[in-house]
Amino acid sequence: MKEVNVDVAVIGAGTAGLAAYRAAVAAGRSAVIIEGGPYGTTCARVGCMPSKLLIAAAEAAHATEKWDAFGIRLDGSVRIDGEAVMARVRRERDRFVGFVLEGVDSIPAGDKLRGHAKFLDDRSLQVDDHTVVTFGRAVIATGSSPSIPPVLKGAGDRLIVNDDVFDWNALPESAAVFGPGVIGLELGQALHRLGVRMELFGRGHYVGPFSDPDLKVYATQTFANEFPLHADAKIERIERVADGVRITQQLDDGRVVTKDFQWMIAATGRAPNVKNLGLENTSVRLGANGVPEFDRKTMQCAMQCGSSHIFIAGDANNDLPLLHEAADEGRIAGENAARFPAVQPGLRREPIAVVFSDPQLATVGKRFADLVPDSFVTGEVSFENQGRSRVMLRNKGLLHVYADKASGLLVGCEMIGPDIEHLAHLLAWAMQSGMTVQRSLEMPFYHPVVEEGLRTALRDAAAKLAAR
Repeated sequence: MKEVNVDVAVIGAGTAGLAAYRAAVAAGRSAVIIEGGPYGTTCARVGCMPSKLLIAAAEAAHATEKWDAFGIRLDGSVRIDGEAVMARVRRERDRFVGFVLEGVDSIPAGDKLRGHAKFLDDRSLQVDDHTVVTFGRAVIATGSSPSIPPVLKGAGDRLIVNDDVFDWNALPESAAVFGPGVIGLELGQALHRLGVRMELFGRGHYVGPFSDPDLKVYATQTFANEFPLHADAKIERIERVADGVRITQQLDDGRVVTKDFQWMIAATGRAPNVKNLGLENTSVRLGANGVPEFDRKTMQCAMQCGSSHIFIAGDANNDLPLLHEAADEGRIAGENAARFPAVQPGLRREPIAVVFSDPQLATVGKRFADLVPDSFVTGEVSFENQGRSRVMLRNKGLLHVYADKASGLLVGCEMIGPDIEHLAHLLAWAMQSGMTVQRSLEMPFYHPVVEEGLRTALRDAAAKLAAR
């Protein structure tokens, strides 16, 4: 058994782990980074980038459906070459992964350990059966994995997770997607627009990231108008059949129907990879879900007693599973591991999350459910009659911006609409800068742009604040 002694041990070489390792080394500490799976971040391999490649192909195919409304006539038909679509997805995906691997290759060989790490106690880790690492501080950055409800496992070998889609050589004829959250909406709509017979199944009427009742209803109706969406599906049975998967479903009117699909895709969330870390051998205090309790400003884990020298970052902490958050958390964890015990709060940015469906969905700052009732006003705008949105025939959307009654500060937003990734950035910058509704209305708005819709919502919020 090889023995290694370092200042900082980083478990996981994804976005958060790489950021933590680099921060620790930059601070002059000795460090190792331990990885038991393939190198290359979740974002590059199976997340952000390959999904956007599939969405880009779907958007190109869907654009032709509006040509007739613009007076553009299409002679013949558009043919989607599923093999060519997936070949580009895999090719560009591998290119993005390659950039990550170049970064990993630049790490000295002596600082990299291959294998699965497990805590032996508060100061040591064992990596597979070949190395024991004694450390002064540790950073847990083990990421997350797809979570599959037991009810779906009746599909047998025709059940896959969203990660597996990006290794397809061609598009299937049909697919049932379970989970209309961020991943399921993006993936399901893209497959539908690329000619795959797709139905999207959910539970509890949850669609997208929304908590605002009006936004939830609007999003559900919008997507249900485009493809079959069962936001609260009553599934009686799922079984593997000769040609794929059979779903027995009770409809709202009481009828029971069976539906056959080639594949079933579970897009039902992700679980932090902490179960096999041996955390029970440490003094770290664990929550009910087995994830260490931690301070999200310092990334420092809570201990049964004393000051913790163990930190956690990225998807492993089950807080904000987004690439930019993982990068920030990894840097904060690495810096604090390097300077321990002189731990300091790091910069946490205004929360921003975007779903790249069409129309897009986004939340910024606090969501409706995070706010104290009667402490805020809601500024509203519909994009259905918004000038630039109608010009582009992309006039579907609803935006709610929340402003604190006492101070007038912008505190949150939930929205669905055309290219609202850009509105989300404007609002995130405004909120992080501490802008009030009135101050934001003093900023310039060009004409004619979609951003004018945001101004309408801000004016609505200002009027409601003034009316008080």
